[in-house]
Amino acid sequence: MSLCQTSQTRQTDSYTIYARKSKPIIDRIDELLAQHYGLTAEELDFIINYDIKYRMGQSQITENPV
Repeated sequence: MSLCQTSQTRQTDSYTIYARKSKPIIDRIDELLAQHYGLTAEELDFIINYDIKYRMGQSQITENPV
């Protein structure tokens, strides 16, 4: 958490969440939701890997052109 002092001596705070560091937690939440909604393993795999290059950062993804 970071704190900021405004010009009128009011204090604000904010949180920064890094999805890259939260990936295991997000994946576990996806697994629980998939179980709750009765998704197949294939559907869960799609959800976990959806937009992974944006969540994890493009530098960690290697793409093989077809």
